[in-house]
Amino acid sequence: MIVLAVLSLIAVFIFVERFMALRAAEKQDPLFMERIRDYIKNGDVKSAINFCRVTNSPGARIIERGISRMGKPAPEIQTAIENTGNLEVAMLEKRLHVLATISGGAPMIGFLGTVLGMVQAFWQMSNAGGNLDISMLSGGIYQAMITTVGGLIVGIAALFGYNYLVAKVDGVVNELERKTLAFMDLMSEKEE
Repeated sequence: MIVLAVLSLIAVFIFVERFMALRAAEKQDPLFMERIRDYIKNGDVKSAINFCRVTNSPGARIIERGISRMGKPAPEIQTAIENTGNLEVAMLEKRLHVLATISGGAPMIGFLGTVLGMVQAFWQMSNAGGNLDISMLSGGIYQAMITTVGGLIVGIAALFGYNYLVAKVDGVVNELERKTLAFMDLMSEKEE
């Protein structure tokens, strides 16, 4: 049960930390790309880069990388944006694998407690000889049931938290892709 308690604390910490980080990443300025478009069309690349730095979001960092590559061939700009996007997605997914591991591992630890509790109960039965008392069995069976319930509670909560955060990451990634496409469209307009 101590291991399950530690795992539940780790899961709660990761969930809250990632939730706050993803919430911050989801906050979008609806006019961000319009302002970038205006800066670039007016030839004010330095202001566009500064605006990206001030915005300081995953999407802004991706667009900043694209702006810094302006004047280079489109495939090079696209590659720079994709590489930055991959790094940003990795940052968004940070520690989610630990939450997934807890969601799968906690029930297994609970089941291990169940097996150990049953082993204890049968060991006490075998050592009791002819004086078998139900109270000897109840302690081991109680341990078995409590660890199973604890493991399942921690595992189910971690699984729901993990899936919720993965859905939030997917939403942010979709927004990043939308901004990337808008930026590449802007670059093709500028070339014409």
